[in-house]
Amino acid sequence: MAKIQGLDDLLTALNARETIPGGSPHHEAMHAASQASLRITAELNGRCHSPHQVRSLMSELTRRAVPESFQLFPPLIADFGKNIRFGADVFVNSGCRFQDQGGIEIGDGSFIGHNAVITTLTHDMLPSRRADMHPARVVIGRGAWFGANVTVLAGVTIGDEAVVDAGAVVTKDVPARAVVVGVPAKQVGTVPEG
Repeated sequence: MAKIQGLDDLLTALNARETIPGGSPHHEAMHAASQASLRITAELNGRCHSPHQVRSLMSELTRRAVPESFQLFPPLIADFGKNIRFGADVFVNSGCRFQDQGGIEIGDGSFIGHNAVITTLTHDMLPSRRADMHPARVVIGRGAWFGANVTVLAGVTIGDEAVVDAGAVVTKDVPARAVVVGVPAKQVGTVPEG
């Protein structure tokens, strides 16, 4: 894979939650990384691959080795690809969309359901600065479970073993072992012991 100029500096800025001004060198590096992501995900989604080949493509996308126990059912859309970390025994079902510029961490043993959307960027509220982007990491704890069509907004942390029910839109942190549903997601229970 060709080296993307400014990528390491961009990742440092993103992970420090620095605003990325529209038209800036960081914005240009982000665009170049997105083009690389489009190429890799087109290969991933364009034909059938063995689990080993899927892991190899995901390692290329993220620039780090994904665990041998990682499982993905394509298709997957990743806007950026370079700021995703998967724990061991993670399963990602088909149709997911990861906007990972701000960083996505998925803990060991988590299951991400069909069509989940994880966002890590917001645009500036001022119309004159709307092209500026504000990154915020999403952290998903160990053993979390997302139903189908879940949306998680930038800056949210999902606690260990939490359950996010189908169709929920998560706008704030979810405690460990909580069960949340709805739009916006609200806690309705706790995962039973056992």
